[in-house]
Amino acid sequence: MKKGINGWAFPPKGDGSPIAPIEAMRQAKELGYDCFELTIEERGACSLETTEEDALRIRREAERIGIELLTAASGLAWGTSPVDPDPKVRERALSNSKRALELCGWLGTRSLLYLPGMVSAVFVASFKPQPYETVDRLAKEAIRGLLPTAEKHKVVLAVENVWNRFLLTPIEMRAFIDSFDSPLVGSYFDVGNVMLYGHPEDWIRTLGKRIAAVHLKDFRIAVGNLDGFVDLLSGDVDFASVMAAFRSVGYAGPYTAEIVPGRLGAAEKAIAAMRLIEKL
Repeated sequence: MKKGINGWAFPPKGDGSPIAPIEAMRQAKELGYDCFELTIEERGACSLETTEEDALRIRREAERIGIELLTAASGLAWGTSPVDPDPKVRERALSNSKRALELCGWLGTRSLLYLPGMVSAVFVASFKPQPYETVDRLAKEAIRGLLPTAEKHKVVLAVENVWNRFLLTPIEMRAFIDSFDSPLVGSYFDVGNVMLYGHPEDWIRTLGKRIAAVHLKDFRIAVGNLDGFVDLLSGDVDFASVMAAFRSVGYAGPYTAEIVPGRLGAAEKAIAAMRLIEKL
């Protein structure tokens, strides 16, 4: 089991500035993680502004530290959606994702967490709800527009199941991915995100080989909102069934603990829990 942690898990420094990716990678390696998930922001050390030279420096430093950069994540599409009714916003979302794919190519990551758009989201109050069919059409148009860039850089667009009121069943997610008939469109399966409206082990068996990457989170169903996300092994996820399902479909990629926002001690708790989960 390749155990990973993403950059959002590490809290800001004492002066409020974000921790540098290289420093976070060092800390992750010292804690025993095998992989580190870089998070692509609008600005900063790993961002849409990052040059090829800077990306290659991060890649070389990861190799020196001895930690793998297999996945990258970005939340930019929450604010700049590929299904926004404004075509100019959709153009910007497309440009952002092309740039992120290019950055992934320089960094050597295999997959990019991709947010396909949303019907609506409770934490994006400014986004006007869109018709489901419209979201489906625009989301597919966006991915088709990104595929040439994904192919150029050999990076999988890994569509994550998120709280976007879209792609709400494993059968629908499977059909959405299969509609592109491309090995460079897959699933970034988030175990905790699915708990409100499904069972992760069922999703895993349905998606099967389409799963390119995994986020490990836990969730308390009775809470039923964003406050329901808790430390691994502290919620309602049946991790024994989840791990059995991953083994049954032959998943061999990274398992990345996603912790947002970062907080002191979170990465330490996550690695301890993942070592227990690995034995289930």
